[in-house]
Amino acid sequence: MSNTQQPHDQSSDEIDLSKLFGYLIDGRWIIISITTIFALAGIAFALLSTPIYKADALVQVEQKSGGGISSLVGDMGDMFASESSSNTEIEIIKSRMILGETVDKLNLTTIAAPQYMPIIGKGLSRLMGEDKAIKISRFDIPSYIEVPAFTLILDDAEKGTYSLFDAEERKVLSGTVGELAEKQDYRLFVMQLHGETGDLFTVTKISRFDAILGLQDGLVISERGKQSGVLEFSLEGENKAKIQAIINDVTQNYFLQNIARDSAEAEKSLAFLQQQLPSIKEKLTISEDNLNNLRAKRKSVDLSLEARAALDGMVRLEAQLNELTFKESEISQRFTKDHPAYKSLLDKRNVLLGEKVRFNKQVQKLPKTQREVLRLQRDVELNQQIYIQLLNKSQELSILKAGTVGNVRILDSAQAYSAAVKPKELLIVVLATLLGGMFSVALVLVKAALHRGVENPDEIEALGIPVYASIPKSNWQEKLDIRYNKKKVKHLETLLAESNPADLSIEALRGLRTSMHFAMMEAKNNVVMITGPAPNIGKSFVTVNFAAVIAKTGQKVLVVDGDMRKGYMQRYFGMQWDNGLSDYLSGKLTLEQSIQASEVENLDVMTRGQIPPNPSELLMTKRFSDFVDWASTNYDLVLIDTPPVLAVTDPSIVGALAGTTLMVGRFDQTSVKEIDVARHRFEQAGIEVKGFILNAVEKKASSSYGYGYYNYSYESDK
Repeated sequence: MSNTQQPHDQSSDEIDLSKLFGYLIDGRWIIISITTIFALAGIAFALLSTPIYKADALVQVEQKSGGGISSLVGDMGDMFASESSSNTEIEIIKSRMILGETVDKLNLTTIAAPQYMPIIGKGLSRLMGEDKAIKISRFDIPSYIEVPAFTLILDDAEKGTYSLFDAEERKVLSGTVGELAEKQDYRLFVMQLHGETGDLFTVTKISRFDAILGLQDGLVISERGKQSGVLEFSLEGENKAKIQAIINDVTQNYFLQNIARDSAEAEKSLAFLQQQLPSIKEKLTISEDNLNNLRAKRKSVDLSLEARAALDGMVRLEAQLNELTFKESEISQRFTKDHPAYKSLLDKRNVLLGEKVRFNKQVQKLPKTQREVLRLQRDVELNQQIYIQLLNKSQELSILKAGTVGNVRILDSAQAYSAAVKPKELLIVVLATLLGGMFSVALVLVKAALHRGVENPDEIEALGIPVYASIPKSNWQEKLDIRYNKKKVKHLETLLAESNPADLSIEALRGLRTSMHFAMMEAKNNVVMITGPAPNIGKSFVTVNFAAVIAKTGQKVLVVDGDMRKGYMQRYFGMQWDNGLSDYLSGKLTLEQSIQASEVENLDVMTRGQIPPNPSELLMTKRFSDFVDWASTNYDLVLIDTPPVLAVTDPSIVGALAGTTLMVGRFDQTSVKEIDVARHRFEQAGIEVKGFILNAVEKKASSSYGYGYYNYSYESDK
């Protein structure tokens, strides 16, 4: 058993590419329509979208040296020099310190714009060339305003007068363009206002912090190249002049801040030195006086060679200790005592202090007079050297402060691109078209995957029901139905067998006539019931046109509208639905009164009659069975059109009296499951479905049967 099912399972898992391609061909109009709609939407979006421009600038950040500190600490300057990385500089630029100045200067806390129709109004205004613009340089509002949203109305375009209303539509201010308008705590200065009288403008006040955050989000700063030190500033916006002014101001603020920082460093060091100079000068004067007094008292005492060597060594040692003191004063402001640079300085000072102790011991061995002279002369020379050193440093820092240029250089000032960077019209249209194509293809394939309609008679015959006829879909009949609904066609023209006897559908019904001849040979009577699983599958179309085809052969035919609920067979013959089957079964009319002769020779019609409250009960009466017997005797063929078997039980009642039962299904609409359930319901009532009629077969690339059927079509010349 498993071996026989294996090939079927494998075949069901395979993807039939030709069938998928056929689905796409069948759904080509859906694909073309949806793709066109998406393409048009893309074009509309590209045209209506507001152009976004871009402005950029270039700034070079050179390696930052120690500045004034380097000049002070000498050989250790490189240790304290700081090289700011690009990431650090970018964070400095985006700080509130830098951007806050731009927000204040350009009044970015005030957002003003014209009011437009939602969604498309702004784009339409731009395409129509309307000149609407507003520029506000100052806008102050009271602190107690909870909703800082205002509406400005241009009262007179020629005079430039306007009125300002708050969120509750209360007038709070009136003014004129180019003049400061003040009232209570409101202050507004409108620099520019273009538009027509009555135009509305939205004016919103945001906090300084929110304005800075918005600028931080919009401003893009990146380094060009790796470790190049060249920073690119870029900003996008609708107004080219505004974004250009913002970038220029940001770069200028950063440049000035950098200079101020370096200048402050040199000024701080200079202030420290100038604070030390008076005390050092005083010490030098005192030491010189002491030495002169001793020499006058001792009448000029000279030092020995040993004392002179000790003096020189001690002077050098003290000078180094004093220099380390200056260094420690600066380093303590930058580092803690645990820093390697600070530890190195302390170690060097300890070594020098050890040398100082050794020199002091050496001096103690000299005579008392020599020691005293040595001490005084050491103080003089040491203070003199320190004083000269401080004077030199002071002059160097003064020159450094005056010539500070910082390590930032503006290479290119801000410049806005002449062409908009957004939207990219061609890209939007292409993407929209591709999206529409993919969506439509997916829609067609999903629809095909979910569809369960019969497209091949083999699927029906696999259920054990022979297919007697496959009736092609009639375009002629579709046109007739449209004209009938518009009441532009005569009643008889809606009967296809009369209006266009050469139609392919009628040719197929002629083939059904031959099949029916053999199918009814063993039937108990000449009554044929035509039914279907569901509504809107074309049962009435098949019934009336098949009846007309049979009648044209000379046989006397009676067609009965057995759908007493929604039957509409009367429309094909220009009759009224009353005085029909229900009226006869209820005893209101006789047979002669309920049967009407049509304009088609040999064809009589019984319409549905008035809608009864109990159609099924009327069909179960003896009056209906007597009618079937009478019709079978007086006509060569009786066709009864019944309602759908899956909806009501009427077909099961009629089928018990009919000699032949035919089921109609619509191509690509009626599912195999519906057909199987309908047949099973008839079997439960003891009725055998003699055959099946597949109606409205279409030429589809995905259906090899439908396509092949049309290959053999043949029509007479018009």
